[in-house]
Amino acid sequence: MRRVRHAAAALLTFALSAAAIASAAAQAPTQAAPPMMQPAAKPAAKGEPRKPTATQAAPAPASAAARHEPDLAYGAYQRGYYITAFSTATRRVDESKDVKAMTLLGELYANGLGVQRDDKKAAEWYRLAAERGDREAMFALAMLHFSGRIEPASREEGAKLLAAAAKLGQPAAAYDLGLLYIEGQLFPQDFARAAALFRRAAQVGNPEAQYALATLYKEGRGVPKDPVEAGRLLAAAALADNTDAQLEYAIALFNGTGVAKNERLAATLLAKAARKGNPVAQNRLANVLAVGRGANANPVQAIKWHIIAKAGGVSDIPLDAFVEQQPPEVREAGEKAAKPWVDALKELRQSRS
Repeated sequence: MRRVRHAAAALLTFALSAAAIASAAAQAPTQAAPPMMQPAAKPAAKGEPRKPTATQAAPAPASAAARHEPDLAYGAYQRGYYITAFSTATRRVDESKDVKAMTLLGELYANGLGVQRDDKKAAEWYRLAAERGDREAMFALAMLHFSGRIEPASREEGAKLLAAAAKLGQPAAAYDLGLLYIEGQLFPQDFARAAALFRRAAQVGNPEAQYALATLYKEGRGVPKDPVEAGRLLAAAALADNTDAQLEYAIALFNGTGVAKNERLAATLLAKAARKGNPVAQNRLANVLAVGRGANANPVQAIKWHIIAKAGGVSDIPLDAFVEQQPPEVREAGEKAAKPWVDALKELRQSRS
């Protein structure tokens, strides 16, 4: 369902993201105090819709009563044998009206796996399974509504499906429903309700929900302000490779906010997030490397990441001054190291224009 969720990216946003480039051009402190001391970005009460969770909710196996055939279908699906998965699931539906097989057929049609992509057929299969109580089908059908891939598309109907799936314990549905309560358009804005939904998903390991709930604890929105709980959730999401959480957890570690101070681990996490293209992390890493806190000072690498961060929209006047103070050969080496990144970013923007 990943492609379905990606198609809905522009519809369910939320400014919890610490990597919101447009609002991330925070001014850097002096060279002696890296700007990691400052949060990457504050969550807004309302913001542009944030994309739904990137966590892929793989179709669940069939119930024990009808396990063997559906297991073969899902096993084939998971191994990439989509034609086999399609034929096996089709047979299972014909023989026993198996609900999980219906959901799998919807998945195959939605993503064009083993069959030609057909949103109408995908919606039909998802709807049949959803009507029979399958939470994964409910969630997938909701995403078709939010992405406009179903006729008639309805955000209201999508929200109802999310609520039904979340009630049945679908983590991504709980997370996305929480985003709608933050957004405050389909429902009255309610941070406490959003926090409760994020918590459901966070407790079963959804890293996006862990990060979102951590941000609410950090700001005291819908929950009591609690930097320790925020730090715990950020650590969990960062461990699950959530880029925004890696950035925010690094800032918490650098400052010792809610967690034991650890500048070296902070620098390691910043480097991970920077390599994944987060411009705020790139900026913070550049400052760390410029002053040598948490990592050995490295002017060439500091210049490299500063240039890359600027290309991503994060300016830093003190770092500009730092660059100007370096010998010409150091500046040249930093610019050379940054060039492939900057060129790739330009190409990406051109391809999207």
